[in-house]
Amino acid sequence: MITVLELLVVLGIMVLVHEFGHYAAAKLCRVRVETFAIGFGKRLIGFRRGGTDYQINILPLGGYVKMSGDAPGEAPSGDPGDFNAHPRWQRMLIALAGPVANFILALIIMTFVSMFHHEIDDYLSGAAMNDYTIQDTPAAKAGILPGDRIVHYADTENPDWEAIAMRSLLNLNRVVPFSYEHDGKRVDTTIQVAATESDASSGDIVSLLQHLGMVPRAQNMPVTVVEVVPDRPAAKAGLKPKDQIVSIDGVEVHSVPMLLAYMQDAKGKPAKLDILRNGVPQTLAVTPEQSDADGTKGYRLGFSYVRPPVHIDKLPLGAAVAESADSNMKSALMIRDVLKGMAERRVSPKQLQGPIGIGQQVGMAARESIWTLLRLMAMISINLGIFNLLPIPILDGGMILFLVIESVIRRDINQQLKERVYQVAFVCLIVFAAMVIFNDVTKLPLFSKLKP
Repeated sequence: MITVLELLVVLGIMVLVHEFGHYAAAKLCRVRVETFAIGFGKRLIGFRRGGTDYQINILPLGGYVKMSGDAPGEAPSGDPGDFNAHPRWQRMLIALAGPVANFILALIIMTFVSMFHHEIDDYLSGAAMNDYTIQDTPAAKAGILPGDRIVHYADTENPDWEAIAMRSLLNLNRVVPFSYEHDGKRVDTTIQVAATESDASSGDIVSLLQHLGMVPRAQNMPVTVVEVVPDRPAAKAGLKPKDQIVSIDGVEVHSVPMLLAYMQDAKGKPAKLDILRNGVPQTLAVTPEQSDADGTKGYRLGFSYVRPPVHIDKLPLGAAVAESADSNMKSALMIRDVLKGMAERRVSPKQLQGPIGIGQQVGMAARESIWTLLRLMAMISINLGIFNLLPIPILDGGMILFLVIESVIRRDINQQLKERVYQVAFVCLIVFAAMVIFNDVTKLPLFSKLKP
């Protein structure tokens, strides 16, 4: 119930801000707003001012704006205050204002987070210690081994991992000078920067470095398990919360990315995990399973873990805004890549999450910290803004598409045709929503246990 309430609050804020964007733009363009509602269903309280009924309704999930003459397919009535009576560019502005409000909200949230709780992983700004070398990669060809420290990369002496990632972005598909220290001796060589612009656009430093073939040493201690996913390899092997994963097949484990990289190299073969349980050494036999995560396939075990050590900065306003814009842009590019992957059938629609999946994420984020929850809220706001810009009738993007077409052909599209398109689009959205909710339900532990 607490998770449900948290979800209602988070989604309610997102939707309310979205609708306020439409409301503000409509008022600016002198479109008559009949209703501005917080929540849905039966009206509890409210008041009328300037021809608008401001109301609070019984179901506190978002809200809505009702403008005169804005029903899909509704023919113009001749009233100058009607939505359809205004120039197309104004109607586009009103339709665009909702998603833009979500983008602005995400910018404000992440600016606030950056000003008061900007987290940076300690290992990214410290010495660049290699924890694992991935097979058949540029790093493997250069000869660097686990435990070696990078002392020169491109034109930077004694770089940290952030500097290596930044120099990589500037030298995509080039060969750069590369030096590392092995057993106290410096080795000077070169390395091919194998990442592509698509890889670089993700903004994931660890992923970018793995294209080079290196996994950073995130900490000098084992990985501590937080939660174990039911019916996944970790649970089947007997792994439990608070267990510490010391090594896999004798190879020391200092991070989950290193563990994942090892399992990919081993092609998912059965492995032995050396763990500490309440300080007592134990060995578990585990067989990784291949699964999708964020649109990529890989061998995984199914557990969450304690993050590597971080330090907290408080950025000044200018730097916080820049960090917020960069963070939100990375989120938007990730959403773009997922949509592109679905269109190219590289990403399964089963990876999409509906209200149940989002509720689970909100609950976990709220339990972790308010800062984690705020970051998730920014991500949801970006998602909502982009989703509404998709060129699908009923959504804001579909309305904008119709208005663009009408501007090009210099006349209104036939109202009956519009109505048919809206009806088909509505049915498609209902089917899509049902599919996403079904995916959410089948991922619940209860149904996972019923699977063969």
